[in-house]
Amino acid sequence: MTIEEIYELLKSNNYKFSTDSRKINPGDIFFALKGENYDANLFAEYSLEKGAAFAIVDSKNLPANKRLIAVENVLNVLQNLATFHRLQLEIPVIAIGGSNGKTTTKELIAAILGTKYKIHVTQGNLNNQIGLPITLLSATINTEIIILEMGANHIGEIAELCEIAKPTHGLITNIGKEHLEGFGSIEGVARGESELYHYLQNNGGLAFVNMDDKWLRSMSKRLTKICAYGVDNPQHFIAGKIIQSSPLIIGEIDRFRITSRLSGDYNFENILAAAAVGKYFDVPDADIQTAIAQYKPTNNRSQVIEKNSNWILLDAYNANPSSVEKALENFSYLKHPNKIVILGDMFELGDFADSEHRLIAQKASTLGFNKIVLVGPFFSRQINEISALGFNNFEELEKWVRCQNFKNTAFLIKGSRGMAMERIVPAIVNEGE
Repeated sequence: MTIEEIYELLKSNNYKFSTDSRKINPGDIFFALKGENYDANLFAEYSLEKGAAFAIVDSKNLPANKRLIAVENVLNVLQNLATFHRLQLEIPVIAIGGSNGKTTTKELIAAILGTKYKIHVTQGNLNNQIGLPITLLSATINTEIIILEMGANHIGEIAELCEIAKPTHGLITNIGKEHLEGFGSIEGVARGESELYHYLQNNGGLAFVNMDDKWLRSMSKRLTKICAYGVDNPQHFIAGKIIQSSPLIIGEIDRFRITSRLSGDYNFENILAAAAVGKYFDVPDADIQTAIAQYKPTNNRSQVIEKNSNWILLDAYNANPSSVEKALENFSYLKHPNKIVILGDMFELGDFADSEHRLIAQKASTLGFNKIVLVGPFFSRQINEISALGFNNFEELEKWVRCQNFKNTAFLIKGSRGMAMERIVPAIVNEGE
C-alpha cells in the first residue's frame, strides 16, 4: 500500500489509531512499532482481536491476513502519514526547541493562543520521532494552529523532526548544557538546535528570537524573517521588564502588567516568548495578560507548594547544568531566613558528568544557602569539595528527611527525571507518616 492509500484507510476510520495494543479502541488502526526493548508486531493479531480495524506491521513472520497490512518500516510509515496529514491542513505549525523551558513555553503559548484559536498541542513528552508524528496525526480538520515541542539529544534530530512537521514558525528558548553525552559540547547543542532556524530559513518560515540570549542572537543573524523579543528594548517586536522574579514573577510586557504563578528570570523569558507569539497572532493584550496570570505549572515544573509553614519550589521534572544553575541563582534571590537546596544527579552528561556536578556544587556553595543536600553517585561525592550533606540514593535521603522536623523552611528541589526527586515532598511536609 502507498502512503496515500493508507491515509485514505485512516481517514475512512475517522483518523482513529493507536500505537499501544493495551489501549485499542474498536475501529482503531494499530501501528506495530519496534523499539530497543520491544516489538509490537508480536501484538498485532491481539490488537485485531481487541477490535482494531487494521494493523500496520513490518514483520515477515506474521500469517496472511487482509487486516494485517505489511510495510517495509512501520515508523517510517507513521512519520510519512503524519507529514501527509499535516500538509492537508494548511495551517500555521509552531515548533518549539531549546535546552530549557520548552514545555513551559509550549504550555504558555497554548494558553494564550487558545483564547482565540482552535489549537492542537504536544501532550506530555511526545516530542521525538515517535511522539511528534502521533501528535500531528491527532490534529483534527478543525484545528487552526498546531504547537509542537521538539526534543533532541543528538545532532540531526531536530532536522528530522522539521522534515516531518514542516513548521511555518519556530522558537528556540535558549542554548544550554543539555544532553552533552549526545551533543558533545555546548557548541554541539547550538548546532543541533539551530537546525530549526535552518529549516525555517530554507522554507520561508519565521523565527521568534530571544535577543537577550547571545547564542540565539548569533545563530539568527542569517534569518530573513524574525520576530525579536527581549527585556528592556523598545526596538523589539515585544519587550518586557522584570519587576520581581522571586518568589513569583511580576513584570511588564510592552504597556501592560503581568503576574504569574511561575518563579525566576528564566521563566520570565518563557513568558515573554509566549507573549510575542500571542501578539504576532493578534491575541488581544488583555487575553495575553489573563492567560499568563491563570497558567498554573504542573508536572513537577516550577511548581510552588506551600504546606505546614514550609515553602517548596519543585522543579524536578528534569535537570541539566544550565537549568540547575539558573534555578540556584533564582532561589538565592528569595528573601527567606532558612533555605535548603536538594539536588539530584544530572543525567546524560557523559564524560562531563564529574566536572559539571563539581561546578554546580561549587556554585551552590557560594550562594548563601543554609543547607545543601546532594543526592546520587555523582553529586554525593562532591561533599569533599564543599560543605554539604551527601546521599548515594533517594532512600538514604528520605530516611534523613523523615528524621527532621522542618518548619518555616524554603526548599529548592531539582534533579534529572531519572532521579524522580518529587518523591521527597511528602516526607518534607510530613505526609504518609
